[in-house]
Amino acid sequence: MARVHVIANQKGGVGKTTVTVNLAAVVADTLGGNTESPRVLGVSTDPQASMLEWATRVGDALPFDFEQCHDRPEVLAKLRTITHYEHIFVDTPGSLEDERILQTVLAQADDVIVPLEPEPMSFSPAARSIARVVEPAGVPWRVLLNNWDPRDGSGDLIQTRGFVEAKGWPCFNTVIRHYKLHTRASAEGVTVVQYAKNRVALEARQDFFKLALEVLGSSSGGVPRHASDLQEASGADAVYAGAED
Repeated sequence: MARVHVIANQKGGVGKTTVTVNLAAVVADTLGGNTESPRVLGVSTDPQASMLEWATRVGDALPFDFEQCHDRPEVLAKLRTITHYEHIFVDTPGSLEDERILQTVLAQADDVIVPLEPEPMSFSPAARSIARVVEPAGVPWRVLLNNWDPRDGSGDLIQTRGFVEAKGWPCFNTVIRHYKLHTRASAEGVTVVQYAKNRVALEARQDFFKLALEVLGSSSGGVPRHASDLQEASGADAVYAGAED
């Protein structure tokens, strides 16, 4: 039976699709993806189909299988019965109007990832999403601090961590930093495991590999095939290269 990971926040523009695609790519890589039979499935339930456009650009190099299912509720209601895959990552809509879709996939979820950008304007929408649809689903969930730009200083990150702690929300240790590589990846038709092997790209990839290890925990026993690359980058982890490439 597949483990279903849902990426959800009813605020648009918080990076749900980027997190879904890159996390699915890293987990596929961890489990030995890019084989004739990928063990990871990416699913988009967003009618805007941003993930479909991205997957189409990547083409045969996509390390996981992909399905656009915003108009296929019968498939979404049976995600956990799929036996061909070990992990399924589900991108969800960023609108209250599509709450029925979100509730359908949450009923199938093993865990939920709630991306939260480190800025005050993101706090209330995340709180509404968690209180209204995530917590009532009764499945484990964690907040992911996403798209933090260290060049802006640590003030917003500290404030956001304080807000999360005050709410008593569970939170990933990993923080996904802002890199232009991530924002350009969709247009260039690549995923995080296909970034060039230079210092900036390695640093950009490192966050998603760390997140994948947190998501997988001890369930797969896998080690990313690019772990040696990350070790090379770890020495520069404290130095943020920003959007240079």
